[in-house]
Amino acid sequence: MRIHREGYRVIRNSFLINGITIAFLALIPMPMPAKIVFISIFAILLIWTFYFFRFPKREANLGDHVLSSADGTIVAVEEVFEPEYFKEKRLQISVFMSGFDVHVNWYPFDGTIRYTKYHEGKYLLARHPKSSEQNERSSIVLGKEEGKDVLIRQVAGMMARRIVFYSEVNQQVKQGEEIGMIRFGSRVDFFLPLGTKPAVVIGQKVKAKRTIVAYFP
Repeated sequence: MRIHREGYRVIRNSFLINGITIAFLALIPMPMPAKIVFISIFAILLIWTFYFFRFPKREANLGDHVLSSADGTIVAVEEVFEPEYFKEKRLQISVFMSGFDVHVNWYPFDGTIRYTKYHEGKYLLARHPKSSEQNERSSIVLGKEEGKDVLIRQVAGMMARRIVFYSEVNQQVKQGEEIGMIRFGSRVDFFLPLGTKPAVVIGQKVKAKRTIVAYFP
């Protein structure tokens, strides 16, 4: 297990702030039970920061299927109109990431990047149905052969304040290579061709690079 590079500065700052706070609390006079409680809280926050930016090593080689790009819980499996790129009805599958899930995102299949765009926006709860259209987000279209283009959308949640993606148009990518990450609570949406067979149901827990979320027609 390693730490994602996007976490280096956050962890350094957290270590300094929490470390100084813990040292200060240890020195000032206060009842020992209260001191233990406060020190424990700041120590847990420091440990959680390391935990949040973990970057697990996983293999992905499940062929011509759509793998989950994120760890989390399925919160949507439905047909919707996708207005940004395809401008047609698509099958939407959405994965919600809690603050305790891995927040690194990976490509769900081999392909070519057709389109990328970053959108500023609101910070609605990531589970909110309008978050995909109104929140801060990135849109990445990953294409294979004709009829197998998929829009992958990273969506910031109420606590998320930074979306990172490394995709560039015309870039060739492999299943399981890194897209980027979202900091502190978020979701990933897939907009797939109609006729794609979903392999997950609402409420199901999924793992990036391991769980198949859909089968192409």
